Amino acid sequence: MELQVTTLDGKSSGSITLNDEIFGLEPRTDILHRMVRYQQLKAMRGTADVKNRSEGVRTGKKFVKQKGSGGARHGDRKAPQFRGGGRAFGPTPRSHAIDLPKKVRQLALKHALSSKARAGEIVIVDQVTQKEAKTAALRAQFGKLEWNSALIIDGATLDQNFALAARNIPHIDVLPVQGINVVDILRRQKLVLTKAALDALEARFA
Repeated sequence: MELQVTTLDGKSSGSITLNDEIFGLEPRTDILHRMVRYQQLKAMRGTADVKNRSEGVRTGKKFVKQKGSGGARHGDRKAPQFRGGGRAFGPTPRSHAIDLPKKVRQLALKHALSSKARAGEIVIVDQVTQKEAKTAALRAQFGKLEWNSALIIDGATLDQNFALAARNIPHIDVLPVQGINVVDILRRQKLVLTKAALDALEARFA
């Protein structure tokens, strides 16, 4: 697949051929779903917690005789059925993460890239740099390029001025190539790759 390379000013900067082994696959929704679920569960904090019966602050003394009261045979007021008692089967801190083989995760990233390529939503730019960290100027450039919702992937290091200028623009994410992931690719309309990011991706999957 051949794509035109552009600049942030909208000018042509040649063309480039994408690797079909990375950008030419038939996207599978089941693999993408597994990866999205893996990422979302891994990102869950899992810090919800309530006091159970053993953690209650009420007295542990038996408040009624075992027999002869005509009621239930209770032990103490920490039981879940009493007001102020412990919570039965309540949440406790835990990890929600699930396992997913590394090969499946790598394949999911290829399918996400291929889905963007098939939809014509990949843009290749020469480089993303700014002389000054001015959000207004960068927003105007994005408006001319019609980047209303975009994930911009640069090389191993980001241009500091560009990253600072873009971080306050809604629906625009800027990441180094090592931070590329399936969820961020799918949640934005455009995937913008620099030449450095493209070379790093091809080296990664070589």
